[in-house]
Amino acid sequence: MADFKAIMTLAVAGRSYDEIVAVAGCSRRDVAAAKKTIAAYGFTAGQIGAMSPQEIARLFPDGRKRVTELYERPDFDRVLASMRENRHFTLQQAWSRYLVSSAANGGKKYGYSQFCALFAEHARVTDVVATLHHEPGRAMLVDWAGDTLGVVDAVTGEVTGVYLFVAVLPYSGAVFCHGYTDMTSASWIAAHVAAFSFYGGVPQLVVPDNPATSTHRPKRGESARVLNARYQQLAEHYSTGIVPARAKRPRDKAAAESAVNVVNKRVIGYLAEEVFTTAQALNEAIGARLVEINERIPRADGSTRWERFTADESGLLQALPADGFDSVEWKQLKVGRNYHVSCDSQHYSVPYTYAGQLLRVRVTSTTVTVFDGDQVICEHVRRLGRKGQYSTDVAHAPTRHRGIDGLWSKRWFTDRARGFGPATEAVIAGIIDRHTVEAQGYLDCQNILESLGKRNKARLEAACQVLLDTGQGPGTYSTIKRIMATIDSDTKKPKTITPAAATRKPAGGADPGAGIQAAVHVRSAEHYRRDGQGGQG
Repeated sequence: MADFKAIMTLAVAGRSYDEIVAVAGCSRRDVAAAKKTIAAYGFTAGQIGAMSPQEIARLFPDGRKRVTELYERPDFDRVLASMRENRHFTLQQAWSRYLVSSAANGGKKYGYSQFCALFAEHARVTDVVATLHHEPGRAMLVDWAGDTLGVVDAVTGEVTGVYLFVAVLPYSGAVFCHGYTDMTSASWIAAHVAAFSFYGGVPQLVVPDNPATSTHRPKRGESARVLNARYQQLAEHYSTGIVPARAKRPRDKAAAESAVNVVNKRVIGYLAEEVFTTAQALNEAIGARLVEINERIPRADGSTRWERFTADESGLLQALPADGFDSVEWKQLKVGRNYHVSCDSQHYSVPYTYAGQLLRVRVTSTTVTVFDGDQVICEHVRRLGRKGQYSTDVAHAPTRHRGIDGLWSKRWFTDRARGFGPATEAVIAGIIDRHTVEAQGYLDCQNILESLGKRNKARLEAACQVLLDTGQGPGTYSTIKRIMATIDSDTKKPKTITPAAATRKPAGGADPGAGIQAAVHVRSAEHYRRDGQGGQG
């Protein structure tokens, strides 16, 4: 409550609103109320200085006290005594006993949450630390671990940080941990689903911290926080309650802090120096560490966390719902010039005719579905892990772009060779098959298709056909180049072989109907010999 005596003293002295607020630490409304009271009663500085606290309280009554007087005050000293005598005594039992007790003044009863808040305040004022005894199967505390691990990309060497989600059942101490490449709302929801599946049931309460992925302030400047819509849907699906821990109250989440400390030492401490190339491999290693934490490390009483969980807690958890909960997020994304939409740093193809348009995208934990209005255009398996991955359907690409699929492979070269003709395709396939190491034939194929056939498709096809007809085998770049040199560049066919002229006269003399050329005498080669035996011409 504001110190109205100090406020009135400053007001009578002629101080401004801002000065009084700064000095007295009150609100402007309190200053206005004080000024109004001074004006109504005509108080002087001396009169104000002589007033007792009771007189000030009568001038400025506290409405909250009048409301509090309507409720019956719990006997918190008795609650503390019961806790000291019985370590199994809980606040739930104390509140139940408070409800059935007879009210001396017929006052109202506090609800459970207000009862706990008043007890915590009573313990703080009386300098007593209340020991909180957790009920089995009642609560699950969750938080992100402060430290991270890394996943190394096997191709680029880039290191992606992996954030560890930690859940613990405070009664048994059973710990769950799983790694995610981000701390978005989708990962937060997926982590809860995985935790429920790990424990095989659902507790009555989930107690998170107050991260932006779970709560938000409905209005700027307000201290109150409400659950995010998707987080509330998770709670309704699993029939559990979500009660975030109070700000600046570390004791509310002491079990979670302890579990995070265990994960830092027993998980991060053991795995930080190992190299993982996928998030899946890292999570498998984390799972192995959880087995040791839960099933092998003994507690103070000699039992393990999992033994206590199995014996006293697992049977009290609510059954998992028949249908699993899947996180759904809707986005409106613009299709890039490369006919892909970018979602959470991953890229998914759509038909190229949609390039430049805004489309609706539904993102779940496993799929990415693209809509044009209410019509489904395409669906992809959601890419996880390393950022910048592409999920491309070849059917979405224009015809001129489809040759890029399967780059640097036998299929890629034979697909390109098919555009030249069947002979070229057969020769290219033979060149690749000829090598023991397939990749050793790629350079010859690249040179043949790019250098020889770039502007001479028909000539290359004709040369490959000659190569196949003559049975010379697949050939090489040099062989095909020599054959192409013998092909007429105009007709795009091999030159026709012209037979030598005959040296013999037609039998039976000249044919009168054959014209003048039939009577031409052609000398044989013997006539031109110089060994003395030929004719003289």
